[in-house]
Amino acid sequence: MSEAGNVVEARGGGERRLADQVYEKILTAIIQGDFPAGEKLPTEMVLCARFGVSRPVLRQALKQLKSDELIVSRQGSGSFVKRKPDGVVLNFSPVGSISDIQRTFEFRAAIESEAAALAAQRHSLEDLKRIKEALADLERCVKTGEVGAGADEAFHMAVCAASGNHYFENARSSMKSQIVLAMTLNRQLSLASPETRLLKVQEEHEQIYEAIRSGNPQAAYKAMRDHIESARRRVFDGVELGGSSDRQM
Repeated sequence: MSEAGNVVEARGGGERRLADQVYEKILTAIIQGDFPAGEKLPTEMVLCARFGVSRPVLRQALKQLKSDELIVSRQGSGSFVKRKPDGVVLNFSPVGSISDIQRTFEFRAAIESEAAALAAQRHSLEDLKRIKEALADLERCVKTGEVGAGADEAFHMAVCAASGNHYFENARSSMKSQIVLAMTLNRQLSLASPETRLLKVQEEHEQIYEAIRSGNPQAAYKAMRDHIESARRRVFDGVELGGSSDRQM
């Protein structure tokens, strides 16, 4: 790569890091009530001045906030806060980690959905036994009130192994620490929420298992993708615009 290309790449990486910082600062402001649900965010000029960043950096942060369904743009009116996440998300996640946690879910949705589809086609009886055992361990965690991140990780790794393609396992193993952090956060948040939330998560795992067991790759793909995308949304469970609860997602 040319020297100019390296400079551009470095600048781009720096902008992404700044955008992540702004993203988390705006998220914190929303959770703490500085930017209330249903209210309009300050103008881009005001936000740039507040956080000491350029408009391109701010817009990257706002784009991610929209993707996470925290804010919504209204043409000609600006951006409005869509939901206020539960404040415990700040207690359970390390400072500076939330952007990476959300990217982890994006990565998982891409690879694990395909792994589940292949598992439905290629699984052995031993593979099914391993997935079923992890599912039973997750059920036990729900009943005993344990976080169960280890059991959750074992379930998803068992699905990847059942795909018959070790690259799915390798790719996932390379990000194990980030994935387990995201799983732990999600399950801790679920334990702090009504029991129906944990039961919904367990139901999603059961749907993945049943789709694989029945040899239905399309259903397995959809069940896994829906589960991971729902997990990503559940990080930011909270009050929707208008005061409706979003805890049953």
